[in-house]
Amino acid sequence: MHQKVIDLYEKYSHGSLDRREFLKRLALVAGGTAAANALLPLLERNSARAQVVAKDDARLIVENMKYPGETGEVRANFVRPKGDAKLPGVVVIHENRGLNAHIEDVTRRIALEGFLAIAPDAMSPLGGTPEDSEKAPALIGQLDKEKTTKNYLAAVKYLKTHPLSNGKVGVVGFCWGGAMANQVAVYSPDVVTVVPYYGAAPAPEDVPKIKASLLLHYAGIDERINSGIPAFEAALKKASVNYKIFMYEGAKHAFNNDTTPARYNKEAAQLAWQRTIAFLKEKLKP
Repeated sequence: MHQKVIDLYEKYSHGSLDRREFLKRLALVAGGTAAANALLPLLERNSARAQVVAKDDARLIVENMKYPGETGEVRANFVRPKGDAKLPGVVVIHENRGLNAHIEDVTRRIALEGFLAIAPDAMSPLGGTPEDSEKAPALIGQLDKEKTTKNYLAAVKYLKTHPLSNGKVGVVGFCWGGAMANQVAVYSPDVVTVVPYYGAAPAPEDVPKIKASLLLHYAGIDERINSGIPAFEAALKKASVNYKIFMYEGAKHAFNNDTTPARYNKEAAQLAWQRTIAFLKEKLKP
């Protein structure tokens, strides 16, 4: 698919363009309305593709719950393996489309690897993730960054003190959630490891606050996010933060999301996932 189309969709998906303007520009780039309509199914999310692990998987306990946060009760999807073994926790931070079927499935995938996994809904203070995902980016833009960060810090605390927790907690975040994962790394004294996927870097002056080990995933074709890598990596080295960084050449932003065919990169996604799970197990399990 032409990079101009991908770039246009990036602007739309991150809230820089409303749907009407996006469709207008897409028609110009694609060569007409009919061509634009043909491209839409490839660009937009296909929730039917999201389910890798079934909601009723017999190996898991899946529940929608609430935990106390900075803004009040925070809605979340909580998944754990059956049994009473003490396990490490992982907070899953969603993209700017909210706590949707894809993120819930990612949470189940992580739980199957032997973790207590919780995916908070950042839009809880605004009534939760809307059914119409097109409305989610605008709602994300209305959130108070500091309070939202504290809601995620509360999720870390929730897992750390859970009766079935071994006391160790990691964080995995995607896109908007990757940036938020970096903020959690800065402000949480309790998080052991953080794995941001193509997330905006924290301010360089905040990097020395990071105590967690980081595993950083970036897409080769992602100019907006990648422009922040040099300063971030320089600050990490200067502060002696433990980190690993991987660049997936040829992959686009959001390459892990298998519900967006135009950006999903199976090879990059599988490799990044293998590295992520191995890193979480190395850092969080006895």
